[in-house]
Amino acid sequence: MAVSVDTVYQRVLAILNKEQRGYVTPQEFNLFANQAQLDIFEQYFYDINQFGRIPGNDTEFSDMLNILNEKINIFETNAAMTYGGTYWSTPANLYRLGTIVFDNITTSKSLYPAPNTVVTTTTQVEVERINYNEFLYINQSLITKPTNSRPVFVASTSGYQVYGDAPLVIGVSCNYIKEPSQVAWAYQMVFGEALYNANESTNFELHPSEETELVIKILAFAGLVVKDIGMYQVASQISAETNQQEKS
Repeated sequence: MAVSVDTVYQRVLAILNKEQRGYVTPQEFNLFANQAQLDIFEQYFYDINQFGRIPGNDTEFSDMLNILNEKINIFETNAAMTYGGTYWSTPANLYRLGTIVFDNITTSKSLYPAPNTVVTTTTQVEVERINYNEFLYINQSLITKPTNSRPVFVASTSGYQVYGDAPLVIGVSCNYIKEPSQVAWAYQMVFGEALYNANESTNFELHPSEETELVIKILAFAGLVVKDIGMYQVASQISAETNQQEKS
């Protein structure tokens, strides 16, 4: 599920050429494309906050919160965290952290059908977030202190400290929303012309429904480069009208 970078680029060029507005180079397009994708992506979270405060509807395919969550779910993933001696660090492409998870490994002896056979069980446990003062308080009592089956983590500017029966140094991962991958319209020069290279290109990761919005936003950026304030104003107006329609 993605939006073709070549389709968007050709649409942008076609509109600029039709209106005799100028030309956008591949390098300029890639800059505009990544900015447009990031703008749309970040807007999802503001929109969720807004729509979460108003009643939804029972229509399966038109509830705005469901639509937004569908678009964001494209970027939901999980990965192992990296331990650096004291702190755990998150993946480099993290945009927003969801939950931290610990693989709690326990062993027991089987009674049947093979007595005394050691059985290893791995259970994923969600790690609770607490602040440092809370950690100092609960760690003073055997009843409340963290365990491998009830782990906690403390966040700081240096990273995350995760505690179970002792500071945890293996088996920690996280669920998170990743940043969109960098868009690239790659090309090869043939007789002085830039020809699309699909093998080296990277498509937009956004939901297919965002194709038109991407074109509009990129045209707005292009209007500034070709020094056509009219193109910028028209594209910005269309984008504003579209957002207003979605939120009305």
